[in-house]
Amino acid sequence: MSDASPSPVTAAILVIGDEILSGRTKDKNIGYIAEYLTNSGIELREVRVVPDVEEEIVAALNALRARYTYLFTTGGIGPTHDDITADCVAKAFGVGIAVDPRARAMLLERIAEADLNEARLRMARIPDGAELIENPISKAPGFMLGNVIVMAGVPSIMQAMLDNVAPRLTTGARVAAETIEAGNLPEGLYAGELAEVAKSHPGVSIGSYPSMTPAGFRNQIVVRGRDPETLAQARAAVADLVARLQSART
Repeated sequence: MSDASPSPVTAAILVIGDEILSGRTKDKNIGYIAEYLTNSGIELREVRVVPDVEEEIVAALNALRARYTYLFTTGGIGPTHDDITADCVAKAFGVGIAVDPRARAMLLERIAEADLNEARLRMARIPDGAELIENPISKAPGFMLGNVIVMAGVPSIMQAMLDNVAPRLTTGARVAAETIEAGNLPEGLYAGELAEVAKSHPGVSIGSYPSMTPAGFRNQIVVRGRDPETLAQARAAVADLVARLQSART
């Protein structure tokens, strides 16, 4: 990763594919990318899923790349007719697209020249001006054009591509998180006062997360922030609230 930016670095994910929307394929990339970006100091702000329809892909690309520091896409860069992500990126940027000699050479590391048919060559079609993202698994590369990072949909390949593109990205200050165990306190008991704590600590975000565990129902309150001092103050305020309410119930 490059040096951290003093201002927030933001991102969106655009998942492309009819198979995701139909439920035939269960997405395994969103959570992985979200955690990866969070650990890198990049805030994931939005996720969209669109079908294999050119107009919808182009519209989403243009909307998201204008709104966020980075846009990560997954899916639609394979050899079949419905893999149209590269063409859509080229259209969104208003540039040409053709078989890239660098990408073709990468394919030849795994595919014999005699087997490099028209369908497989589709995976070497790269928009003009894009940087390639290496794919050590199947060799067909992803690419980065402007602030758009185009990766495969297959999780193992996507993860390898993400590792390869990460050093090129600007990062921000990492968000730290503190968890306060609220035990079996009902959310309704502390929701009002928790909102007041959040309001008085604008530099952090506070969320309440109920769950069922083998030991029974429990609530956790998570405080997130970049500034250690502000985070500590908010955590102390939440901990005091929880302790007071727990004491009142005993």
